[in-house]
Amino acid sequence: WSEVVSEAEKIVGYPTSFMSLRCLLSDELSNIAMQVRKLVGTKHPLLDTARGFVYDSRNNLQMRGLVILLISKAAGPSTAEVSFQHNMVSGIYSSQRSLAEITELIHTAFLVHRGIVNIRELKACDGPLKDMKFGNKMAVLSGDFLLANACTSLAQLQNTKVVELISSAIGDLVQGIYYENSKSSEESCLTDDISIAAWKEQVFLSHSALLAKSCQAAMELAKHSTEIQEMAFQYGKHMSMTHKLHSDLQPFVKENSSDTMAFSLNSAPAVLHQEFLGREAWIKQIREVRISWVCHLWEAIKAGKGVTAAIDLCCCHGNSALAALDCFPPSEARTALANIVYAVTRFP
Repeated sequence: WSEVVSEAEKIVGYPTSFMSLRCLLSDELSNIAMQVRKLVGTKHPLLDTARGFVYDSRNNLQMRGLVILLISKAAGPSTAEVSFQHNMVSGIYSSQRSLAEITELIHTAFLVHRGIVNIRELKACDGPLKDMKFGNKMAVLSGDFLLANACTSLAQLQNTKVVELISSAIGDLVQGIYYENSKSSEESCLTDDISIAAWKEQVFLSHSALLAKSCQAAMELAKHSTEIQEMAFQYGKHMSMTHKLHSDLQPFVKENSSDTMAFSLNSAPAVLHQEFLGREAWIKQIREVRISWVCHLWEAIKAGKGVTAAIDLCCCHGNSALAALDCFPPSEARTALANIVYAVTRFP
């Protein structure tokens, strides 16, 4: 994955890890960073999010912006935009680079907002109550700041359709996260009858919609046809679904993993396992392993059909993403987009 990302960054002209640096190094966020230092020593999740801005071993924090730049370069200029080709750098319009930054800012804003903890569920070891409350305020305000910057830059693109697309993606994110939070309690995860169709819908809202609609918006900025816009949307949608499935599968397919038990009951393998078993058998299995349910459920899911089915689903979405690339002419950028899909559809 790291090698694929590194090669792709060379194609678009600069490392996307610096994409939102202009905003992150602004005076306002420097002040926020100083305030966040007060949380050191606590277990507030805002600290982990802040660390992720500086270093992320999986190299996926800036993935969305990279994909937008690659698909912009793969599509190239449209015949309708011949007079504006002097605005292109490395085969990408300046407005498309701005869109990539906007998408990353929106994604980062929601990452920060997710770092709000439920005060009622805190334990003494998490840190002083006043610090945790302060952390929540910082998460809300800094997330709002990033989102406001993104919206300001979005308006400066002066394209009504693009504003409409990205605004609807923000709405999808809110809806998806609300759904996630409503299913986040342990008891709910264990007893809810979740179908893979419902899982796909929720993942599209909270993970895929932003990238899919941003890819479409990038084509709109270059005045590409409706057909090209639709294919860009499909690539963004299926590629991000593949990425999520790959992530969900890691606790079950890693040969040497220290976090073997760190899996979600809302992950694709768990949901598919539940579908194969049927609701009654699922509830029975939960009752049987009530004492050490995490360990036993992990073993049951890994031994069942859910993991294989999730791998098949991952490859299926990967193939759909690759099929969407067929409408783009052969190029380094198109090859890089395909390699990103290959990187997350290969399992040990």
